[in-house]
Amino acid sequence: MRVVLALGGNALLRRGQALEASVQQRNVGAAVAAAVAPIARLHEVVITHGNGPQIGLLALQAAAYRTIRPFPLDVLGAESQGMIGYLLEAAIAEALPGRDVATLLTQVEVDPADPAFTRPSKPIGPLYGEADARRLEEMFAWPMMRDGGAWRRAVPSPEPKRVRELATIKLLVEAGVIVVCAGGGGIPVVATADHRIRGVEAVIDKDLAASLLARSVDADTLLFLTDVPGVFAQWPPGETEPLRRTSVAELRRQRFAPGTMGPKVEAACRFVEATGRTAAIGAVEDAVAILEGRSGTIVSAS
Repeated sequence: MRVVLALGGNALLRRGQALEASVQQRNVGAAVAAAVAPIARLHEVVITHGNGPQIGLLALQAAAYRTIRPFPLDVLGAESQGMIGYLLEAAIAEALPGRDVATLLTQVEVDPADPAFTRPSKPIGPLYGEADARRLEEMFAWPMMRDGGAWRRAVPSPEPKRVRELATIKLLVEAGVIVVCAGGGGIPVVATADHRIRGVEAVIDKDLAASLLARSVDADTLLFLTDVPGVFAQWPPGETEPLRRTSVAELRRQRFAPGTMGPKVEAACRFVEATGRTAAIGAVEDAVAILEGRSGTIVSAS
């Protein structure tokens, strides 16, 4: 079976944790031990992941050099793919000695006319207090948006249209390689009228990109692995249990938080609608049970 594992940002860095390499390394090791390794022993695996805190930190570091222009988000996205891919490769090599694993810098095309470019709505990077947020907004001309009780940088989030390295990804998977790709939603690029590729200042939603990736590689199932046990009909959940088995139609009738569960639900629905196969959402430590249908929220066509 071909499985796409979409590791949420919480698989790498939980809220409140320091943006340090050692912290991320421990979290990645735990995610690989719980989810990637046991599934990859039995199935073909393609891994994608979030990068919000990492790309925000890289943006701050780049902006600290006042004598040069800050690096654009497409370049920072490529940097974060390489960094996180390296951590995943190291953890997989330790958990699965002898298995081939490759991180592929992945460009994802978007429409240059996407209305998202006029409405920055995607939060990236660390959380700030209001005073720091206003200072950064003035210093770097960054739009800022609320995230809970704090503030984060806001960037455009256009729809993913095409994974440019798809043929290479398929070739590697068919050769038995565990592939890490499309991290952070992919490097956002547009195709120009003269058939050139140009990076853009944006961040593609990682969940929607994971859904596109899973459809494009003909995955049998798509797992969104995060820090909650499934999709709850109400939030905060209180004493309620997550939905266990549900349909696209049932999920479409409900509303979910746009910055957290909403994109995962939408991405799962798109995969199921396009393929007729199942997607699932749940906790990273329950990955095997989710794949077997014993845990998480399983989304099917009916």
